[in-house]
Amino acid sequence: MVFAKTSKAASRLSEQIRENTFHKKYLAIVDGKMEANKGHFEDYLYKNEKTNTSRIAKPNEKNAKLASLDYEVIKFNEEINMSVVSVDLHTGRHHQIRVQFASRGHSLSGDQKYGTRGRGKQLALWAYYLSFTHPTTKELLTFELEPKHERQLENIRLICR
Repeated sequence: MVFAKTSKAASRLSEQIRENTFHKKYLAIVDGKMEANKGHFEDYLYKNEKTNTSRIAKPNEKNAKLASLDYEVIKFNEEINMSVVSVDLHTGRHHQIRVQFASRGHSLSGDQKYGTRGRGKQLALWAYYLSFTHPTTKELLTFELEPKHERQLENIRLICR
């Protein structure tokens, strides 16, 4: 999470997000085996404010917004039919990763809202990488953090063994 100290800094950070130079990556545990080891998802999403959910929409649907991401499979565990994927998020739509994977039959583990099956109570989605240009110094800032919570690590080890 990034906070700006001034409105000018906030504007510059927003511009980086619009220009796709603000990079966010996530780790997720998803159901099943992905069709390809690397891929790109591009959909239009509609956010329902009343239910706090999003869904895949038609491109011309009112208030639908483009959602784009790339993914790479880190490991598939055939025994439990689950995969660990790295997700490079290009847009930041409401519940984007959850909706885009679930719509393709690969819901996130522990996702009670969009999931097809639950594996625990914790959503298996972790932000682990953030990179952007500092709004005033212009220095490239990069932050990486692997999951540290024991349950998160245990879930990843289970898939990757």
